[in-house]
Amino acid sequence: MQHSSLYTIVFAAVLCIVCSIVVASSAVGLHERQEHNKLIDQQKKVLAVVGLLPEGKTSDAEITRLFEERLEPRVVALATGEYVEGLDPLEFDQSRASKDPATSRAAESNAARVRRIPDNALIYVLRDEGEVAALVLPIEGMGLWSTLYGYVALEGDGQTILGLTFYQHGETAGLGGEVDNPRWKALWPGRRVFDERWEPEIAVIKGAAGPPAEDPYRVDGISGATLTGNGVTNALHFWLGEKGFGSFLAKYRAEAGVQ
Repeated sequence: MQHSSLYTIVFAAVLCIVCSIVVASSAVGLHERQEHNKLIDQQKKVLAVVGLLPEGKTSDAEITRLFEERLEPRVVALATGEYVEGLDPLEFDQSRASKDPATSRAAESNAARVRRIPDNALIYVLRDEGEVAALVLPIEGMGLWSTLYGYVALEGDGQTILGLTFYQHGETAGLGGEVDNPRWKALWPGRRVFDERWEPEIAVIKGAAGPPAEDPYRVDGISGATLTGNGVTNALHFWLGEKGFGSFLAKYRAEAGVQ
């Protein structure tokens, strides 16, 4: 009986059922912790892109406290540039909204290869003594192997880059994955986004760019990762242009008196 076909089938079936129960139980049991870690990582990325992430080991509670004290989440209607009232930013899931035909629209063909545009988007506002010190805007776009998801922070003038970071991608380590390298990210602060017509001009080039004061619209390329660099450029142009946050930024500049 022990070596019969029936025994083998029954044993395999029981083993599969037990393993399925263990895996399912682990997934359910760890879901809350996974969601917590995801939230903390997001808060760290947003704090980092505006230069507020503390150095050294910091507790989750401290990260959350600093995030809630300094950053104001707001939901923006991309079509009008208006803040959306009555929609809780803490409950809004932009990724889910982008996938739902009821809360998004198909994007026209574009270099960033963005397929759907959400009706609303989640941004973060950093204030200093009541004045806007920075705007943190989500961006995404196709690199070489994957979609890069990240944040760009603009100074209060709505034009100068304060920081750039990515929180999810599948680019090759040591090549396109260098978008995570602190040395490369340090090249972005002080660069300018728009030309005199308020069209996105910033670009990752092939080779070396000058310092921000002399070469404000260009950033060093990543050696061996030209297509990833192009993807970063395309993502910035899409989301900071008219199809993305263009209406919001135009309205912001008008209200802030930025010429």
